[in-house]
Amino acid sequence: MERLLKFTYLQALSCIFPVIIFATLALSNLLRIPYLPRYDFILIICLAAQVFMLLSKLETWDEFKVICLFHVIGLGLELFKVHMGSWSYPEEAYSKIFGVPLYSGFMYASVASYICQSWRRLDLHIYNWPKPFFAYSISILIYMNFFTHHYIYDLRWVLKALLLVIFFRTTVRYTLNEKVFKMPMIISFVLIGFFIWIAENIVTFFGAWQYPNQEQTWSLVPIGKISSWFLLVIISIIIVAQLKQVKSRMK
Repeated sequence: MERLLKFTYLQALSCIFPVIIFATLALSNLLRIPYLPRYDFILIICLAAQVFMLLSKLETWDEFKVICLFHVIGLGLELFKVHMGSWSYPEEAYSKIFGVPLYSGFMYASVASYICQSWRRLDLHIYNWPKPFFAYSISILIYMNFFTHHYIYDLRWVLKALLLVIFFRTTVRYTLNEKVFKMPMIISFVLIGFFIWIAENIVTFFGAWQYPNQEQTWSLVPIGKISSWFLLVIISIIIVAQLKQVKSRMK
């Protein structure tokens, strides 16, 4: 029980940035500020939250650099997906570019924030990590497939099969109250993707964005989206892991 409470506490600390975003989405949906579009209000809070995370040292400068990278990656994906009609941001805002509000990048950045902070707080160590060539290659292929599947065959099942081969022997170790726990890396990918899907249902309920099936009334995000988040989480963890390896070699 003590370890469960400690795990919950550390996870709560790691989720501060995502929780701020979710709370802002809920608050902005209930309380509208005159002459300030909702998406712009969300962006202001996201920027303030990022400054708070740095000044309070809840987030390190290295973690901030990783988060900025994911902001750019996520925003690029958003611009393309909105253009293709995969989802939309129906409200007006000053901070929208080609139909995409700038705050949307923080949704991806919050995932990176969670991964970075969990890594640090739980003292994560990964064993049997694949060679950089395979790790980088599968990341590039996954990211490209988010774009190319609109034009050619969707390769996500092929990519999942490759992931099983590449990460079959990879395990992650974390520590709670000096006791070491281990988990297959693939299972951790699936679990994080599942919980992001739950969070996605919450944020679409509050109008963060809309899928085509939610334009008339809110409905559950298709369960198949877990697959998309599973793949996106893998990109996130691979980038974080590779950056940590590079930094460790530089010391």
